Amino acid sequence: MAALASADIVVIGAGIVGALVARRLAQQGASVLILEAGPRLDRGRIVAAFRHSPFKGNWMAPYPPSPWAPHPIYVPRDNGYLKQAGPYPYPAEYIRAVGGTTWHWAAQAWRLVPNDMRIKSLYGVGVDWPLSYEELDPWYQEAEEILGVAGADNTGSPRQKPFPMKPVAEPWAMHRVRERLAGVYPVVANTVARNSRGYDGRPACVGNNSCQPICPINAQYLGINAVEAAEAAGAKVIPNAVVYRIEHDVQGRIAAVHYYAPDKSEHRVTGKTFILAANGIESPKLLLLSASSKYPNGLANRSGAVGRHLMDHPSTSLTFYADEEIWLGRGPQSPSSINTLRDGAFRSQHAPYRLDFTNISQVLNVTNDLIKEGVYGAAFAKQLRWRAARQINVKNVLEVLPNPDNRITLSSEKDAMGIPKPEAHYAIDAYTRRGAEVSKADFARIAELMGGTGLRYSAEGSFANNQHITGTLSMGNDPATSVVDAFGRSHDHENLFVCGTGVMPTAATMNSTLTAVALALRTAEHILPAKQAVVANAAGDREAGLA
Repeated sequence: MAALASADIVVIGAGIVGALVARRLAQQGASVLILEAGPRLDRGRIVAAFRHSPFKGNWMAPYPPSPWAPHPIYVPRDNGYLKQAGPYPYPAEYIRAVGGTTWHWAAQAWRLVPNDMRIKSLYGVGVDWPLSYEELDPWYQEAEEILGVAGADNTGSPRQKPFPMKPVAEPWAMHRVRERLAGVYPVVANTVARNSRGYDGRPACVGNNSCQPICPINAQYLGINAVEAAEAAGAKVIPNAVVYRIEHDVQGRIAAVHYYAPDKSEHRVTGKTFILAANGIESPKLLLLSASSKYPNGLANRSGAVGRHLMDHPSTSLTFYADEEIWLGRGPQSPSSINTLRDGAFRSQHAPYRLDFTNISQVLNVTNDLIKEGVYGAAFAKQLRWRAARQINVKNVLEVLPNPDNRITLSSEKDAMGIPKPEAHYAIDAYTRRGAEVSKADFARIAELMGGTGLRYSAEGSFANNQHITGTLSMGNDPATSVVDAFGRSHDHENLFVCGTGVMPTAATMNSTLTAVALALRTAEHILPAKQAVVANAAGDREAGLA
């Protein structure tokens, strides 16, 4: 085994959450080491890869998995990394690389609404969070100021201070949608970590319409920005470090982590405090991999909840033709939505949802449709222009309740490094399906208001996956039913903290990244006093001549 490395804080995962925790702790004087399974990427190469790819609809095309740190790929075919145990498929996509999956996110940076954190008390479904919206509010604000969030006042999520920036310029298509739905549905600008003006050294959005898979000008905040900020604060990043085991001592404290380099040489890293900040699939996988004679069911798993309560935001949708040319494709891909259906007494009966409008150029989709229909020549050109100018899509973003049977486990299959692959067990329950059924009336009304024709609903019982991996490491006050406490500390290991979307006890209806960042900043603040006490005690010992 190679010579060991050591740091005050060892962070596993160099995504946006792990990097921002590392940054905050490094700024306070802690030595911080970040381990990332995947390689370091170059923005220019990613942009070029997307530009030259023949599959513009495949947002993972610029991010091929590395042999030592594979991640799920489904186009042009499933690479078999995330195994499917059913009964419903869960084809999650994520990137194992320095910067994480926010390399290709839509930058939606929503807060929850306060009642999202009390659905058990209010509506008799799901679980309550171990903290309140009011407690999280200042951390939301700090997260928004770091990321540079642009947003409108009428989102439904209360706040004490304004957004760092006004909304990004409204595309013409969304302007027309908002005008035509006015009085029936309030259409608002999406809250995004995307600059509407120069901010933190990054330029304003210029409307490239390729937010996914890559913002070519760095107008939207990415995990790599967080990594660079962490490094500027003094943190060290080790890429291509595939952690395969977390080691504990006889007392149950975490003592070290073990990782493979790409050549499968073994390395051991020691530390005082450990932060697990991979995503909601890779983090529980690692805890389960680290089973020992003392913890035969895996680390942090006294409750048996590690990997359980997997949630996301499944969607159904409606595509139709408006009665005017609106030409989707200028500006951000997901700029506007309807948020008034996120909460209400109906939550005791069916899932709430947000309604989101796409602004992705329809030229490619329409082209593929026409080819399938066998349309060519002059008719093709005419139909392409007519359809691409008028085609609209609206989708719901549905809540999934925490269900212990929805979970991540270890597969019997192994990857190239000999590490078991993750396996997803997933179903979409009646609560979520009822919400999807109710939303059809909203779809129909929106189409009516837009003079819609050619209405095409998504297939009955078929749901798109929004790639918002949530749950699997849920926080709670009771060690018998949760993995970590309200500050992200493991109930079982006092020096192990977990950060990321996995700690969220419920998923609500909003993209989960901002909430994960806010929770992580709160966790970092909770860790800091202990670190400061160590420094203060050491200084006192030196003054007393004891050091």
